[in-house]
Amino acid sequence: MKVLVASSNRGKISEIIQILSNIGITVLTPEDINLQLEVEETADTFEANAVAKAIAWFHASGIPSLADDSGLCVDALRGKPGVHTARFAGKVANDKENYELLLKLMQGVTDREAHFECAVALALSRETVITATGRCYGIILHKPMGKGGFGYDPIFLDPETNKSFAQLTDEEKNIRSHRSRALQALRQKLLEHGFIHPD
Repeated sequence: MKVLVASSNRGKISEIIQILSNIGITVLTPEDINLQLEVEETADTFEANAVAKAIAWFHASGIPSLADDSGLCVDALRGKPGVHTARFAGKVANDKENYELLLKLMQGVTDREAHFECAVALALSRETVITATGRCYGIILHKPMGKGGFGYDPIFLDPETNKSFAQLTDEEKNIRSHRSRALQALRQKLLEHGFIHPD
């Protein structure tokens, strides 16, 4: 099955390609088909945003389109930044500005539990959209650690490895990440519905 990844985020695209290559899906990127599309994320849930993006990209390309919406949810901040994760410090904020604002808000806070959440949506046609979700739990660090990953990875500690997501290898992260878990759940649904077949 060929699937278009509905994203311009290079870090996200790379991660999705690595994960999906193991489950029998050939990934196309927007660059492959020379398509650019901006879809506003106006919904208040990850799943609704993912569905809106997947449908918009399918309509524009005619190719089964995979979109995701994901974010960091911090218990002490009542789930924030949540759906505003990518623009927490403003619409044009970069990764460092976003996580530095979060660290500032967490100064003096002892409850540092958090989770990454990802919702994926695959628009197979105008009428058929399959969704799945995944989560991974961790702790917000007091300062960034590691140089890998993207987004909030440098300040998110994985308790199983005692490393930040930015310190994990791609292989380690892809086993544990919220996106990997969501994509594996999506694969299971595709198998159950007969859209793909076991290796």
